[in-house]
Amino acid sequence: MKRRRNQTDAESNGEGMSAIVSPFRGRQTTIRKRKSVLGDAKVVDYLDPKFLQQFINDQGKILPRRVTGLTAYQQRQVARAIKYARHLALLPFVASDLK
Repeated sequence: MKRRRNQTDAESNGEGMSAIVSPFRGRQTTIRKRKSVLGDAKVVDYLDPKFLQQFINDQGKILPRRVTGLTAYQQRQVARAIKYARHLALLPFVASDLK
């Protein structure tokens, strides 16, 4: 006997029990496109430490792309700007409260 997808063993034996189908199965997830933090800005300014702070965690590390939601090109621009700002002492290399 051929089996249908949501047919249980009880149904195939002729007992007549209906299969319980999960309401979550078959539901398609929609991927929402996040709006870029940079917007349409083509150039990231390294002289703006307040803007660059949102791409650094509390330890002073640069956040990865999957967290920031930037494109690869934008992430490289941000990383380069953060490093320039660190050399100019606009941003810290390491958080001051770590010991």
